Amino acid sequence: MSTPLADTTNPDLDLLYAVNGLAKRSPQWLDHMVSWVGEYGILIGLAMLGLVAWLQARRRPDAPVAMAGLLWVPISVALAELANLPIAAIVDRPRPFVDHPGLLVLVDGKAGTHSFVSDHSTMTMGVAVALFLVNRRLGWIAGGLAVLQGFCRMFMGVHYPTDVIGGFALAVAVVLLLAPIAMAVLVPFCHALSRTAVAPLIRAPERGGAARAGTGTGTGPRGRRRGRGAVRTGEQPPESDLAA
Repeated sequence: MSTPLADTTNPDLDLLYAVNGLAKRSPQWLDHMVSWVGEYGILIGLAMLGLVAWLQARRRPDAPVAMAGLLWVPISVALAELANLPIAAIVDRPRPFVDHPGLLVLVDGKAGTHSFVSDHSTMTMGVAVALFLVNRRLGWIAGGLAVLQGFCRMFMGVHYPTDVIGGFALAVAVVLLLAPIAMAVLVPFCHALSRTAVAPLIRAPERGGAARAGTGTGTGPRGRRRGRGAVRTGEQPPESDLAA
């Protein structure tokens, strides 16, 4: 006689089998592509987004503040990964294919490592949230890549859905909770760097500054020949520079 408990299912395992089942029904070339994307491709894409964010941040009026936010991206990811070490050791959850041999595993070398929480999911969501604080458009793109990363890890058969969700939660907590402290340190640090030889890394050099300075110098002699009105004209270049 069946009991209600006998009819219950495990949503975590059911979703894993559903997503990993797609790998079993997919052609081999697609499995290889998803494996590469899930292991390396998304991380490379996030690095490219970081480069775009840096190029844009250098041209912002608040460039040192924006650069401080970008510095927080890799720092927060490193802190989240460090926080994951004791969590993984305490939970000590084996990879799903250890207890469920029916799964199709698309990558080697994962046996003997912890499943909870997903390092890749933690890393990608950490980048997405920290980048969103600096550039919302790029942050949304990174967030989409983070969700895709979680899907790929289940497709590859190396993580449960709760491993992915746990990685997302850990990343969000570390980035947002520690951001005020980090910015209190990083903003003055970037302002100080903007006054050193590495200033071009923090703020993009202004274009046309030398040309405008040369124009202002050339008007000086004519201003003296034309009298009072020309002197007033000679006093206006700084104001026009600000308008540019």
